[in-house]
Amino acid sequence: MVSRGIDLVYGGGGIGLMGLVSQAVHRGGRRVVGVIPRTLMATPEIIGETAGEVIAVADMHQRKAEMARQSDAFIALPGGHGTLEELLEMITWASTVGLLNVDGYYDSLLAFIDQAVEDGFISPSARGIIVQAPTAQELMDKLEEYVPYYDRVASGLNWEARVVVVKDAGAAD
Repeated sequence: MVSRGIDLVYGGGGIGLMGLVSQAVHRGGRRVVGVIPRTLMATPEIIGETAGEVIAVADMHQRKAEMARQSDAFIALPGGHGTLEELLEMITWASTVGLLNVDGYYDSLLAFIDQAVEDGFISPSARGIIVQAPTAQELMDKLEEYVPYYDRVASGLNWEARVVVVKDAGAAD
């Protein structure tokens, strides 16, 4: 992210994989914004020490809305219920979503979505907002090359070298 000039807007935790990512991006001189519900700020065992700017919000819905407001794309790393909930909400908001599909982690979800397209529940253009790759390098390449296609609405998206990492493996879900 640093070498590509990409800033990080994320859920705000300073522990685990996201703690490492946020610290590395911050040390590399990029802007890091953590968006944390106020109720979680008082639990250091969940949040840890954050890097960069912290925005306190009222709840998880406001957290997702703030992350969407400040970003151009969302990246989901392998995770559990919380990751899936945030990922699906971002998809329903027609945000560009990147899936870091390590070892085929998201293959079953992608097959489900493809079946929903085939059955007519999801439009092909809506399916197109989901970009996936098995490595971070490939995913970032694909997201930088991504051009949204909307068959019935005007696109308001503009990739400005910003990204949101939605969740990581090992986060409490």
